[in-house]
Amino acid sequence: MTTPPRPAPLRLGIAGLGTVGTGVVRIVQTHAALIERRCGRAIEITAVSARDRSRNRDVDVSGYAWEDDAAALARRPDVDVLVELVGGADGIARDATEAAIAAGKDVVTANKAMLALHGQGLAEAAEAAGRVLRFEAAVAGGIPVVKALTEGLAGNAVTRIVGVMNGTCNYILTRMESAGLAYETVFSEAEKLGYLEADPTLDVGGIDAGHKLALLAAIGFGTRVDFEAVELQGIERVSIEDIRHAADMGYRIKLLGIAQMTGRGLEQRMAPCLVPVDSPLAQLPGATNMVMLEGDAVGRIVLRGAGAGSGPTASAVMADVIDIARGTRLSTFGQPAAGLARAQPARTAAPTPWYLRMTLIDKPGALAKVAHALGESGVSIDRMRQYGHADPFAPVLIVTHATTQDAIEDAASRFSSTGVLVGDPVALAIEDV
Repeated sequence: MTTPPRPAPLRLGIAGLGTVGTGVVRIVQTHAALIERRCGRAIEITAVSARDRSRNRDVDVSGYAWEDDAAALARRPDVDVLVELVGGADGIARDATEAAIAAGKDVVTANKAMLALHGQGLAEAAEAAGRVLRFEAAVAGGIPVVKALTEGLAGNAVTRIVGVMNGTCNYILTRMESAGLAYETVFSEAEKLGYLEADPTLDVGGIDAGHKLALLAAIGFGTRVDFEAVELQGIERVSIEDIRHAADMGYRIKLLGIAQMTGRGLEQRMAPCLVPVDSPLAQLPGATNMVMLEGDAVGRIVLRGAGAGSGPTASAVMADVIDIARGTRLSTFGQPAAGLARAQPARTAAPTPWYLRMTLIDKPGALAKVAHALGESGVSIDRMRQYGHADPFAPVLIVTHATTQDAIEDAASRFSSTGVLVGDPVALAIEDV
């Protein structure tokens, strides 16, 4: 019996040698033999590209060809798969990805922003060319949530996706609670530790997590990626007082992403919420991520792990690379991209209690005006109290009975005409997850 010929190595071109890129190089160099045994084919790096060739990266890249231009790297004849780790929605990352697809190469990327904004077009181009575009590393770091949705739960009708998807925000909120520190103090800590993006609003404004939610929703509900339809609210206005009040009531505050198909259309929202202290999401520490997937057959499954970092994210990149080496060819979003339709954006009408914090001018009838505005909007008060009175201001905490987001927003619009509020109220949904 003759031995079948050994498949040719799968040749990688890595664009971007930052934290994740060097992590990928390290895995390929350290586990070359193990990876070859697992996929029946060697995986090699043939060329790399980055902004600074002379930078010390703690990995040896001297044996690889160097390209200053990532698009030129993508077109090299000795590259089978472009591993795009540059980042950014446009510019170099998008140029290199489009060049790779046009040159007949597969693409593995960790670029959530690019896919959230341009994923539909890139997916259609890749699939029309018979190429694959994979992005496990773009969502929740080392957690294999994309694979879970596209493969493990492929026999389910997905009913809901819920998760904590930004480690920086989770670090800030848990640090505020554990140390009793103000938001501004912990924000500065996170900045010094290098946890924040160059533009911090991508993290604390919920944009980064919103990109991830939009990608998961597209897979889970078989729709086009629609980041513009994601309702975004960041954590910038969450105060240490909110953290303490939530704890007193048996809750913790988390930046929570929720996507679900309703009778009105697809709901996608990313906002800080109160969750019960005994919920798995409430107990999530530090920079960890967690995604809860619900399917009609499987029920609820919970995936938890490191949401960022060199090793975890590089691990997710390599999972996609190894799938390609094994010959696994999947549509980008689990179904052919050309057949995906845009979902009707919707806001859930399901009522839930709300937490409201506001500062009133301390004068007779102020509370009565607030209560009247809530009543006019159909919002019923469950409990109300004043705290930390500091003349001439009176901080007030209100928890409502179950009501809708539309009703809360209607009440907030009425508050402005009362003449008794100082600034805008903080309104956080209380989610039973």
